Amino acid sequence: MEDPTKLDSSGNENKTEIKGNTIGGSLTGDFVAGTVLASRYRIISLVGKGGMGEVYKAEDLQLSQVVALKFLPESVVGDEDMLARFRGEVRHARQVSHPNVCRVFDIGEIDGRHFLSMEFVDGDDLSDLLTRVGRFTHERAVEVSRQLCVGMEAIHKAGILHRDFKPANIIIDKKGVARITDFGIAGIESEIAKDGIRAGTPAYMAPEQITGKEVTVRSDIYALGLVIYEIFTGKQAFMAATVPELIKMHQTATPTSPSTHVKGIDPLVESVIAQCLEKDPKDRPQSAIHVAMALPGGNPMQIALDAGQTPSPEMVAASPKKGALRPAVALACVIGAVLMLGVCLFASMKTLPHNRIPFTKSPEVLSEKANEIMQKLGYTEPPVDKFSRFYYETSFPLYATENSNPENWNKISKGEPVVVVFAERHSPRYMDVYLAGAPRWFIEPQTSSGMRTIYLDTRGRLFEFSAVPPQFTENSNTTNETDWSIAFNAAELDLSKFKETSPQWTPPMAFDKRMAWEGVLPDHAEIPLRVEAASFQGKIVSFQLVFPWTLPTVHSSALLSSKDWIGITIGFGFFWGMILVAIILARRNIRSGSGDRKGAVKIAFVVLILTASAMLLKIHHFPSFFPELDRVSLAVRLGLYFAGMTWLIYMALEPIVRRNLPELIVSWNRLLAGDWRDPLVGRDVLFGVVFGIASVTLIFTGDLAERYVNNDFSIDRANVNETLLGFGFTLGNLFDNASFSIPLGFMQVFFLVILFLIFRRRLYAEIVIFILLGIIGILLLTHSLVMLPITLCIALMWTLLVSRFGLIATVTQTMVFTWLAATLFTLNFSAWYATPMFVTLALILFLLGYGFKVSVANRPIFGGG
Repeated sequence: MEDPTKLDSSGNENKTEIKGNTIGGSLTGDFVAGTVLASRYRIISLVGKGGMGEVYKAEDLQLSQVVALKFLPESVVGDEDMLARFRGEVRHARQVSHPNVCRVFDIGEIDGRHFLSMEFVDGDDLSDLLTRVGRFTHERAVEVSRQLCVGMEAIHKAGILHRDFKPANIIIDKKGVARITDFGIAGIESEIAKDGIRAGTPAYMAPEQITGKEVTVRSDIYALGLVIYEIFTGKQAFMAATVPELIKMHQTATPTSPSTHVKGIDPLVESVIAQCLEKDPKDRPQSAIHVAMALPGGNPMQIALDAGQTPSPEMVAASPKKGALRPAVALACVIGAVLMLGVCLFASMKTLPHNRIPFTKSPEVLSEKANEIMQKLGYTEPPVDKFSRFYYETSFPLYATENSNPENWNKISKGEPVVVVFAERHSPRYMDVYLAGAPRWFIEPQTSSGMRTIYLDTRGRLFEFSAVPPQFTENSNTTNETDWSIAFNAAELDLSKFKETSPQWTPPMAFDKRMAWEGVLPDHAEIPLRVEAASFQGKIVSFQLVFPWTLPTVHSSALLSSKDWIGITIGFGFFWGMILVAIILARRNIRSGSGDRKGAVKIAFVVLILTASAMLLKIHHFPSFFPELDRVSLAVRLGLYFAGMTWLIYMALEPIVRRNLPELIVSWNRLLAGDWRDPLVGRDVLFGVVFGIASVTLIFTGDLAERYVNNDFSIDRANVNETLLGFGFTLGNLFDNASFSIPLGFMQVFFLVILFLIFRRRLYAEIVIFILLGIIGILLLTHSLVMLPITLCIALMWTLLVSRFGLIATVTQTMVFTWLAATLFTLNFSAWYATPMFVTLALILFLLGYGFKVSVANRPIFGGG
């Protein structure tokens, strides 16, 4: 009777047993224990012998480790086909490095005999174990089956087919880990010759392989199904007395259902086995990793990682990671966040300048005042277009910081010195002003005749004025008397208390008369004040209050130094270098199919909507169709640019995060999949909001401490901005910061992954991030030792958030932080500028409520555990 155990490519018996150290004493070989081969390997024992040669356990004397040496038998030393197969085994097997695959090291020759050095696996082969124990428990069977799946996937990923996958070629090591061995007949799929198709063991060969038609990845999947069947039942799926009978059974018969042998077996297991044993290869799972995922109780993301693959976004989202918080913990987060917002409100009254100055007049009132002053100055023509904004006058705060004085902070309470300025420009034509939030020196220069700009303090007093005189005058020799008192009265200054002096500040516009006066501030007699003015044909074209701290805004030279050019060149080089790298990575990820195209499109679309909406809300609009169409087009183009950049960065970097630290984007992928109610999503949003509020609270606390300890006068956290100009500007600012937070948050997570790849230890990566964030915080926030511990605390919080809670929490934290950093906190809820604060706080409280509601998974707050 013919032994159906194994056939080679010619149909001959070719049985090789490699069983680890448990049978070493029962076999004899050509080398005895203690023999040293090639001055490197010392034989310990013979552990396997069969048609494919002898296998010895040996010690590598150079590396001081135990290895296995596999020799070809002397009878086939001259067989070039066998030698070619042996070399192919080495070439192919060395490509595979996986915990569930026995590693192959090198090939050598001793006295004309070829051998293979490989990892020695100390354990028992699966065939022997099943003979002894019958079958594994359900849990153990699932575990071993999954290990075999990911091991086979690693083999297939290298482009190799095993072609002889069976229990005798699987070793369970002393730690209980399944290891796939014997690549003796493995070959690259595309290189398998027709006469090599039938090489293998008929009992574990797919119908197409046993009949000599073809051998593919799905042929190995068939063998995998047979092995899994045996692991769960302890019995072979097909039993036959002869090879022809076995061939017929593989082609036509259906194995007995596993539940017939084992009661209560999981239906999922039966389904997986049935799919693997389909007669038509097209009906089988397309890969071993799909088999692993179909097994009960698996983590698709971890399975893919174990197989050396990048888990798909769907796998990451399907990770069994839970995120539901205990209601008591979630409630504590909400209460803590609300209390911290209260601290921000209280501290802002002591630290933010807008709460210390007269700030009772709204933009509408100040605009009317500006128009009234300009009419008194003789500019009665109604403007075609006008534009206004608030900004911080930084000269005095900088001066006060350098000249520390306890009274500096108190001086501004009367409105002088001026630290907040309202600026308005009138123009005889439509102005090409893109963003309402642009600093005044970025606004279009005053080049048109009749254009004028006025600056008022928050009490409505004239601070500065400039106007462009007409380009053509009929009587250029006429010089009218100028009534300077109009400007002095508008500035609430008594001209009689000022004495004339020589002018020093040259106006940028044409003039025919210049004047200057010296005096003191009415509210602070100890502060000298200089007034510079100019007129053209009797009309004031320039008026400026000059203080000891006033700095020139127009420089004599705009030429860049060599140092400036080097910095610009490096900056542009770095930017375009990063873009080039991103393009290369994105292209590679698209070709390999590893990029998350759907996710990238969704995020890019969100950025497009946020950016374009923000610009449309804040842009300077025109009451004319074509100019307005150009503005709208600009908003859309800007949105498309940032959306495109976000798409590129996401396609380039997201697969790297997903491949190495996918747990950081589990909730992110669930959110992209539309699972808004997932508790993990809610938890990360909740913690992001809390950490964002906590960061701002710590900064306010530090500012408050500096006010009392160091008498510090800093405007680093001064939040006068375009949100003061109306509800649209407030929403635009919120949209802007939200759009900015998405790529910034992702870059923080990606940076952690890069550090993880460099150091290979998460803790080391966290330490480096903490140090870098601490340095950045010290440079940006720390003015004294008072802020140092607070800065380091914020750096630690951000590090933990990025590393422990991932992308959603980081993006949310960044968004909330930027929103609050741009908020004008005040306890004067009736103030005209309180509306932007209410809008921002309402949005943050909404996110806080959403995070709380979703994170507790609808469990009751009280009495629910």
